[in-house]
Amino acid sequence: MRIDQIALLPTYVAAATAVLALLADLVAPGRRGAVVGATAFGMVATAGTAIGVGLGLGDAGRRTAFCVGPDQCSLVADPAAAAVGAAFAILALGAVALSLPVLRTGEVPVGEYCFLLACSLTGAVVLGGARDLITLIVALETLTLPLYLLVGIRRGSAAGASAAVTFFVVSVVSTAVALLGAGLVYTATGGVHLADIARADLAVPELRPLLKVGMVLLLAGLAFKVAAVPAHAWAPATYDGAPLPVAAYLSTASKLGGVVALLLVGVLAGGPVLATSGLTLAVLAVLSMTVGNLVALRQRRMVRLLAWSSVAQAGYVLAPLGALLAARGRTTEAIALAVAATVAYTFFYVILEFSAFAAVVAVRGSGDGGELTDYRGLARRSPWLTAVLVIALTGLAGLPPGLAGLFAKVAVVRALLGGDAAWLAIIVALNAVIGLAYYLRVVATLFAAAEPAAAKPAATEPVAVEPAAVEPAATAGATPTAGAPATTTAPAAATAPVMAPATAPAPDTAPAMTPAVAPVGWPVAVAVGVAAVLAVLVGLAPQGVLELAAFFTP
Repeated sequence: MRIDQIALLPTYVAAATAVLALLADLVAPGRRGAVVGATAFGMVATAGTAIGVGLGLGDAGRRTAFCVGPDQCSLVADPAAAAVGAAFAILALGAVALSLPVLRTGEVPVGEYCFLLACSLTGAVVLGGARDLITLIVALETLTLPLYLLVGIRRGSAAGASAAVTFFVVSVVSTAVALLGAGLVYTATGGVHLADIARADLAVPELRPLLKVGMVLLLAGLAFKVAAVPAHAWAPATYDGAPLPVAAYLSTASKLGGVVALLLVGVLAGGPVLATSGLTLAVLAVLSMTVGNLVALRQRRMVRLLAWSSVAQAGYVLAPLGALLAARGRTTEAIALAVAATVAYTFFYVILEFSAFAAVVAVRGSGDGGELTDYRGLARRSPWLTAVLVIALTGLAGLPPGLAGLFAKVAVVRALLGGDAAWLAIIVALNAVIGLAYYLRVVATLFAAAEPAAAKPAATEPVAVEPAAVEPAATAGATPTAGAPATTTAPAAATAPVMAPATAPAPDTAPAMTPAVAPVGWPVAVAVGVAAVLAVLVGLAPQGVLELAAFFTP
């Protein structure tokens, strides 16, 4: 077995980042800046190493490791793996920057937090280059396992603990289904390398149904990572119970990892049963976009709305691969178009979703995402954060001012029409129209006038007093010694509930019900700014992302 150590260099750097975070916390206990700085440095080094190995070293930018044959390698370092590794490192770095408010409060232990995030990054880097089922599943679980702890890492948070348990239980079931499917695929083909599975010559006809069942189970288990229906129920509760930076990383990194795994299994290894892969992915896409959009219409909390939106977005991501169901969709040109559309849409989604979560963190600080009504009047309180949210939400909806979302949906429909799956393209278009309702509702809320505090009874007014009951109380209190000072400008504290209807503050001086924007540090501001700039850039030049997606075509 040949092992190229340079191909493993990004993995080594990512793992060393996790160790460095622990050592920094041990050497400088209580100094959050040192731990966060060391972790951020390691993540930048991971991104640079992945790009360097994938694009600049080896023959035509390709290196391999753990090979037992010419094309039977467990790990490949190529441009596609470089793009995946760099994307995960940037997402992890952004999550560290957004974590400043929650780390500042002491709710989260900084050493453990940075260590777990770096461990997740290590699995993600391996996932981009995985080329056999064992490496793929182990890498995917290494990406996911630290997230269970990160979701419930806040001290004394019952919501976080409940969300972590929900996430863990559903993940265990999905992993068991995926492992069962992988076992059936191995039984039918006799190989674990994706290349061996793709060119398997099933001489025994009885093995073909076994391979089909195994592929369906494997794809269904992996669909958990992208929060696709039916493995979607964990997402709303987990996102809402986790710290906001963890929810931002989970909603983007997990989605990207799941898409990479589904592409490797469904397309690269699905040779003998591409039609079965296409049918499975088409069903997952239709269910996900329909259920996600319909349930998102009823959401009243910001993070839960984004969670159900991510379920619907998973359907759009998987939709182009549904074209594999048709014979025309399994031609070389159609497969390349479907893969490019899926990868491009995933990158668009990751940028826009992270931008939305970054803006929510900047608004709410170390708190939770809050109700949608908490964002009323945000355009007046913080115009620039409103602009970021508007760009992200309208992009996810597929509307201007950015062209990223519109271009992504057009690319999906184009891939479906090119693969003779017009019926699926119609479903995508109809669901895109449904999605406009809740995205535009949130945007409208941002520009709505904030409700005055007088609209709700104050905490000092326990009961509402009828006008008829006010007069006797006022008469009883009008004694020569007790009432004189109170009748001039302001009532006494004891009579405040009685006098409230007559002395209510003017509307222009009433405080807003919505809280002010939480103060955040410069790392959060930088993360929001970079995410916004990337969202604008991909909106102005979306073709560049589609060209990047060409690296992933088989």
